[in-house]
Amino acid sequence: MSTAVPVPDPRRWVTLAVVVAAALIVVLDNSVLTVAIPTILRDFHTTLPVVEWVITGYALTFASLLIIGGRLGDVFGHRRIFIIGAALFAGGSLLAALSWNVPSLIVGEALIEGVGASFMLPATLAILSITFTGRERAMAFGAWGATVGVGVALGPVIGGFLTTNYSWRWAFGINVIVAPLAIAGALAFIGRNRPTDKRVRIDVPGACLVAAGLFLFVFALSQGARYGWFRPLEPLTIAGVEVWSHQRLVSFVPMVMLLAIVILFAFYKLERWKERRDRSPLFEFGQLRHRGFRYGLITSSVLAMGQMGMFFVLPVFLQDAKHLSAETNGFWMLPFGVLIIVGSQVGGYLTRHIGTTRVVQLGLTLEMIGLVTVAFVIHPTMTFVDLLAPYALFGFGIGFASSQLTNVILSDIPVDKSGVASGTNSTVRQVGGALGVAVVGSVFASLTVQHTIDALRTSELPAALRLTAIHGVRAQGAGFPVPHGLAAADAAGLSHALASGITDAVRPALLLAAAFVAIGALASLLLPRDVSPAIDALDVDDVFEPLEPLEPAASARTAHAERERV
Repeated sequence: MSTAVPVPDPRRWVTLAVVVAAALIVVLDNSVLTVAIPTILRDFHTTLPVVEWVITGYALTFASLLIIGGRLGDVFGHRRIFIIGAALFAGGSLLAALSWNVPSLIVGEALIEGVGASFMLPATLAILSITFTGRERAMAFGAWGATVGVGVALGPVIGGFLTTNYSWRWAFGINVIVAPLAIAGALAFIGRNRPTDKRVRIDVPGACLVAAGLFLFVFALSQGARYGWFRPLEPLTIAGVEVWSHQRLVSFVPMVMLLAIVILFAFYKLERWKERRDRSPLFEFGQLRHRGFRYGLITSSVLAMGQMGMFFVLPVFLQDAKHLSAETNGFWMLPFGVLIIVGSQVGGYLTRHIGTTRVVQLGLTLEMIGLVTVAFVIHPTMTFVDLLAPYALFGFGIGFASSQLTNVILSDIPVDKSGVASGTNSTVRQVGGALGVAVVGSVFASLTVQHTIDALRTSELPAALRLTAIHGVRAQGAGFPVPHGLAAADAAGLSHALASGITDAVRPALLLAAAFVAIGALASLLLPRDVSPAIDALDVDDVFEPLEPLEPAASARTAHAERERV
């Protein structure tokens, strides 16, 4: 008898729309809030370090639970976990939108939404991996990759618009509307995973270890620049209690990093032990034997370092050196989103002609060239038009690489492991992005202080103003403002020195981000040439429960044709 040919799910394109909408609100959730921080400070009469925990807390919760969320999908069904995640996300968004103080905002955004997002995002990738095959798979991952890239680029635009014209609370109110619609769409159009025949235990010790290790690791990466990588810069306080004094000889950051590494190594040893004894490990490190998965994760992490480094330093330049408002800054970044969408679709089309891996490699090359071009174009007197060509290179590069790289990573992973593999992919991106911001941001911050002080010392400003500005730059870096009440000539001279220092610092920072992407391009040479998803070899009935039974007449015709063939 011939091998059964997989029958495409007739509702797969609606499934794609539901999944893309869910992925978009997850990615947008944190980026839309960054431009609203000054308004939140005024509304809640609080301080910047306190409000920063809203954003940092979401990132920490999200990153530390992604692998767990993916594994839960493998065990209990991706649609079920997607729906639970979306419900949590909607509930957290409602609490954040109605928050009355910073603690309630942190609980809604950082805790409840973070957990919901860590359940939703791996499920979206796993659902696409199971639902689509062949050429359609490349198109589906292209749409998902475009959504993730656009979310990062459009977040400041949407956040600036809502904050300026309505309220920052609508950044959460949108989620309260979209998440229930995603739940309804999942119930109506996404097929249910069949439960596994094998009894699977939940790896609680592994889950605790990986959550704690990733939380501490991402925390150290994201907070090193603030508290000091080696020497304490300011005290660490939790709930008003000073936990680590800034007068100590060493910062707590390297100690947290070391503890995170120890915990993650313990997680590795535990999972390898469980894997050898077939005791349902949370993550099977044996899956790294697949070249696409192994080298794809390496490429993805380095790629995220370059991308987030770019998205971190460019807005700082546009606001502090180019002196754009937050809303205008967002609109200057808008072409990124448009070009990422176009690039993702063109990349999906090109997979038919040059293959998925070649599209990834081409995207990485374009992205690297775009970053180098931005580094040499950037100047306080540049215009929006000057950035269009670098935007095109960088945007198309992200569109090509990000979407199809996910396709490569999941191509050889068995269907029953697709959830945890998707969670691992998202975790690697989160950690890579945090590392990129930490490294590129630290280089940018230190060079900004150095070059700005050099510019101030060679300026013709009055000695007293020069000394005040030097102390201010050392304390505040690129955020040091021009004081009010200065003479026009002094204000112009100080503004020029500040813009000059930031410009001289942003170029090497962007070149460093380009170097990270170049390393990712070299790593992509180790990816397999041919990508053949494991799902192509399966009958869909092995994955999904049948959506609808055949009509009696159709069933009779099928049975008669089978008898005739035999």
